[in-house]
Amino acid sequence: MQVRLAQVAQAAPAARSGHTLRPRSTRGLDSLERFEGTLANRVYLSLRQAIVGLRYAPGEVLRKAEVCEALGVSRSPVSNAITRLAADGLVDVHPQAGTYVSRISMAEIREGAFIREALELAAIEHVARCVTDEQIGLLRRNLRIQRVMLDDGDQAGFYEHDAQMHELLLSFTGYRRLGRISESVRAQLDRARQLLLPAPGRLSETYREHEAIVGALEARDAERAREALRHHLGQLVTMLTTLATREPALFHSDP
Repeated sequence: MQVRLAQVAQAAPAARSGHTLRPRSTRGLDSLERFEGTLANRVYLSLRQAIVGLRYAPGEVLRKAEVCEALGVSRSPVSNAITRLAADGLVDVHPQAGTYVSRISMAEIREGAFIREALELAAIEHVARCVTDEQIGLLRRNLRIQRVMLDDGDQAGFYEHDAQMHELLLSFTGYRRLGRISESVRAQLDRARQLLLPAPGRLSETYREHEAIVGALEARDAERAREALRHHLGQLVTMLTTLATREPALFHSDP
């Protein structure tokens, strides 16, 4: 993890000092064919995925011309995507100076974690009282895939199914807007979580926490499910606070 964090942090001082920094991540932008919607939406999703996945480091310069070349598009959909990413808090646009991937804000992390916890704890308490065997089966299937990803050391695959499990829990409430509300606060949280998953043993710990959540739901034990989820969600802010002290170049200096 220390090696990876050092590589991610390299970009931040260079972006601050105005040194020329060639973004490494344009080579890693996913093909637009993987996404749906308008051209502008697909460019946005490709860039967002690269930023959340830390292929662009916090503080790194984001050059429109290189993104255009990498994705084979004009400047217009890239500009549109950057406007949306700025609204998400994932990029900072400085007129005459350039566009940079935003550093991680602990203030925004704490706020997002608070909103996420409020939503998901209420959701799981509701779900535990009405969950169906079919829904438990979907969660168990998701856990089996997580186990395979864990055994294979596939961090990206594990993360994808981790996120899917939380989406399933919200969807089981039957309240369609919960997923959209959760998505609106997840951008910074998802990016921050990518910094933590490579920590030795963290993937295994996360898997065990997921097992505890699903086990409590299977027992229809609302209180145990709520506490298992509370413990799981609470790890993020605790671990990031420690990381912010150790790797300050990755984080924004909140007032």
